[in-house]
Amino acid sequence: MPTSKRSANKTARKKVLLLVENLSVPADPRVWREAQTLIQHNYEVSVICPRGDKRDLEAYSYLDGVHIYRYPLNTEITRATDYLREYLTAMLRTLGLTFTVWRRHGFDVIHAANPPDTFFLIGRFYQCFGKKYIFDQHDLAPEMFHIKFNDRMKPLYHALKFFEYLSYRTADIVITTNESQKLNAIHRGRCAADKVVVVRNGPDHVQLHTVPRDLELKMGHPFLLAYIGVMGLQDGVDYVLYALNELINKRGRRDIGLVLMGDGDQLTHLKQLTEDLLLNEYVHFAGWIGKQELLRYLSVSDIGLSPDPSNQLNDHSTMLKTMEYMAMGLPIVAFDLLETRYSAQEAALYATSNNIEEYANNIELLLADSELRLKMGAYGHQRVEEELSWLQTRQHLIRAYEKLFGSAPLVDSTQPLKSSLQPVTGD
Repeated sequence: MPTSKRSANKTARKKVLLLVENLSVPADPRVWREAQTLIQHNYEVSVICPRGDKRDLEAYSYLDGVHIYRYPLNTEITRATDYLREYLTAMLRTLGLTFTVWRRHGFDVIHAANPPDTFFLIGRFYQCFGKKYIFDQHDLAPEMFHIKFNDRMKPLYHALKFFEYLSYRTADIVITTNESQKLNAIHRGRCAADKVVVVRNGPDHVQLHTVPRDLELKMGHPFLLAYIGVMGLQDGVDYVLYALNELINKRGRRDIGLVLMGDGDQLTHLKQLTEDLLLNEYVHFAGWIGKQELLRYLSVSDIGLSPDPSNQLNDHSTMLKTMEYMAMGLPIVAFDLLETRYSAQEAALYATSNNIEEYANNIELLLADSELRLKMGAYGHQRVEEELSWLQTRQHLIRAYEKLFGSAPLVDSTQPLKSSLQPVTGD
């Protein structure tokens, strides 16, 4: 009997509690892929997250084996102090729901996605009860704040750097999305290298596939440019509109349409900018759309746009949209950022950072050369399938969990970036 009990304990399923504040679940693609991967590898998974605006509205749902608990949260940010209100509300409601999950399902590890970088307080509390804590760094929160508020509220910026440091120090394992962020964890966070594992933000290439082309989506234009994703200040969607203005109003082209798929706090500004630049007949704001509608637009598009400008945040971030374009076989025009170049390599043409005229030149170059578009698209598709898809990168997530629970050594086999990598710095 004692032997069978020990055997049962060794094979008991570990239980994971995922915390996320930035998006609802399953709308957050990375968190949802992580949850599904853990389920497939015999972990039990619960999630605590905010409710969405138009979807994920239920306070509780059980979806594809995952228990999801949601709380209401106002995420409208108009001034720096709104972050304090949002994060404090999220922390208190998340903490309350952790007791609910602990009582109903239990958990062995808290896996917290940032931003914010304040979940370490919850992690530290539960470490007192023998629980593990994983800090999953999606973005560099201090740099995100710096970009959004243009170097204002420096005391709050420095507080965010301190919270990031405490998150690194509290975590049993740190997960980052790329090697740039790993270096930040090692240098700014003083983490041991074997404590940090890179789990790249790869797309699910099986879900991204071409569908029959619906030419009506091109709005009567021979060519269609596409942007997908969040439309925040740091995402640079205004650069797309300025590049389109360069092509249409300054160079006289009338053969280009643009579809913008997504939403964010810059949406109103972008719509006004479209009117001011007299581009209304060339631009369609599709909003957040379902997977099938997304596939329809991407299947008929000619070029995918990654307009993220160079700044302290984007220079060290991996853009999921870039790899989604690649999975769909689209050539890309992007600004020359370190992590974007690592992801896309020969699938993109790169403009000097924040240079609108050069960005427009690259769009024109691709529009004029159908063979080049096909060659770059095929290269990107193959690169996603063989190296960057979630099917490949999720192996490192499981390896991190095996290390956490002592069942296997952590070997981070992601290919390291060489030469130009530097740790993040800030004032």
